Amino acid sequence: MPDGGHIPVLLEEAVAALAIKPAGIYVDATFGRGGHSARILDALGSDGRLIALDRDPAAEAAAREWRDPRFAFERAWFSEVTQVLDRRRVATVDGVLFDLGIASPQIDDPARGFSLRGDGPLDMRMDPSRGESAAQWLSRAGEAELKTVIAEYGEERFAQQIARAIVAARAHGPIVRTRQLATIVAEAVGTRTRGDWRQDPAARTFQALRIFINQELEELPLALDRVLPRLSPRARLAVISFHSLEDRMVKLFLRRHSVPFGGDARMARLPIATADLPTPPLRLIGRTLRPGAAENAANPRARSAIMRVAERTEGPLA
Repeated sequence: MPDGGHIPVLLEEAVAALAIKPAGIYVDATFGRGGHSARILDALGSDGRLIALDRDPAAEAAAREWRDPRFAFERAWFSEVTQVLDRRRVATVDGVLFDLGIASPQIDDPARGFSLRGDGPLDMRMDPSRGESAAQWLSRAGEAELKTVIAEYGEERFAQQIARAIVAARAHGPIVRTRQLATIVAEAVGTRTRGDWRQDPAARTFQALRIFINQELEELPLALDRVLPRLSPRARLAVISFHSLEDRMVKLFLRRHSVPFGGDARMARLPIATADLPTPPLRLIGRTLRPGAAENAANPRARSAIMRVAERTEGPLA
């Protein structure tokens, strides 16, 4: 079952948010190492089904070890959820969970290129069979593009200095190792005050590269748009984010689909009685949830997590 090296975030809260029906069909769009999937299966009855997706070959290897007839796994990007459901001949589902965090084994394995602790090849691809590695991109990106990616995806205020240092360093040889890049960034940042001395100087740059290389901010809106029409009435959508840019996308998506006319300000000015307004396709469920003090103490990687939940209504899609 789940990989002991990974602690799923907001485990009980996420499964509770899905309001599992024993005979329902559910999607874990980000299998990881199976922590949330295992708990969903615990809540399902013998007639329930769980379809899990992940693009990581290590996640696929872990999922292939499972022997539960209610469980099916496909290696796919979560924006491909509709194709997966079509192949499984599933028209609608009763709930979908997105856990947008990176799995701990991915971070801790130096060979994957995500780690700041060990030294490994600068890859960072969640799916090594698709796209270019971080090292390949760093070898060709211009200084302006480097600055934009590091500033926007890493929210790094020293992006200009870091971009300039990367360009200068690669003039002497390719940047192909994680510690090599971390050292370049640390030297570029120097002794400038960050306000959080617990964070590695290169953490934001590594985050930015990971998000960019894996097209995470492009994948998310595609996946949300595609999954909405596959939710049956009263189905739940739960999304756990770890980055402010991700959470902003989720918040805006849920807000847009939980008010009449998609929140169009022009429509709001029309003289329409409240009773005559169309029912929006989603209804927000509860408040945003964050890990409590106990979970943060047990799993420091949970501290930036935030979960938003919505329920499909009978309202038509725009």
